[in-house]
Amino acid sequence: MVNRFQRVQLDSSISNSKTASTWTKVKHGVPQGLVLGPLLFLLYINDLPNAMLHNATPILFADDTSILITGQNVLKFQDDLNATFGQISKWFQVNSLSLNISKTYFIQFSSKSLNYPDINITYGNNYISKVNDTKFWGLIINNTLSWKTHIDKILPKLCSACFAMRSVKPFVSQQMLKVIYYSHFHSIMSYGIIFWGHSSPSIRVFRLQKRIIRIMTGSRSRDSCRKLFTSLKILPFPSLYIFFLLRFVIKNRELFTTNNEIHKFSTRQHHNFHQPSANLKKYQTGVFYMGIKIYNSLPTYIKNESNNTKKFESLVKNFLY
Repeated sequence: MVNRFQRVQLDSSISNSKTASTWTKVKHGVPQGLVLGPLLFLLYINDLPNAMLHNATPILFADDTSILITGQNVLKFQDDLNATFGQISKWFQVNSLSLNISKTYFIQFSSKSLNYPDINITYGNNYISKVNDTKFWGLIINNTLSWKTHIDKILPKLCSACFAMRSVKPFVSQQMLKVIYYSHFHSIMSYGIIFWGHSSPSIRVFRLQKRIIRIMTGSRSRDSCRKLFTSLKILPFPSLYIFFLLRFVIKNRELFTTNNEIHKFSTRQHHNFHQPSANLKKYQTGVFYMGIKIYNSLPTYIKNESNNTKKFESLVKNFLY
């Protein structure tokens, strides 16, 4: 990392000439494009979570940092928020960094039926902007977790995929149409489906899926799609949601507790996952609760293969077709 130099060179395609700046010694950092840069950055911010309060949950992904803070008392909640940002401010100062206020937002999650007072978060002499929705790892999350904003965002992309499918259908084979479907439609529809696939606005996504299936098979707009999905070996949207949810459960078994771990009684459901009690609708339609509910309702012959991921997925798919 010592005695390194860099310069900028411009190539002209018109005059076939090259213009370059003088060589300058690299005094800080590493040359752009090296794999060492991201690694050093991660090491540099590795202790950021230690600078936060115990009730603040940091989520770090590359150079993107999110902080989750919960609270039942509004006044204490706001105090915790400002205290957390105070600790972060000190960490930035010690590490010679600064927070980009123009790219920093906060979102206040709440229930539709309850009105909470507005909360102000300060950082130095600036206020952090409040937003009603934000993009988090490719998902648009709004303050009521209704997923309507995310679905509104992906619908134009799915409509474009339907148009593309209609345009190329006369010129390619059925197999190629399936390749186009999975690359341009399925990839968008299935991303994060375990989080938003239960929501009421998702019916619009299902309608678009049926539209593109009819285009692929040359069917009329009023024809039933049930047999079309089966013939193409493509899962309908509701079945796709169930499949991805069950796959999440199987791949994260350590997050769930079986009934025989709760009690020692030999009941018929002692190998099922323990279903926690919940009154909040948002929790009941969440990944954890719905995953347990759907897994427990599977036939026994499928659950018996839960230790064999590939066979389990194959049985689930055949069951859902």
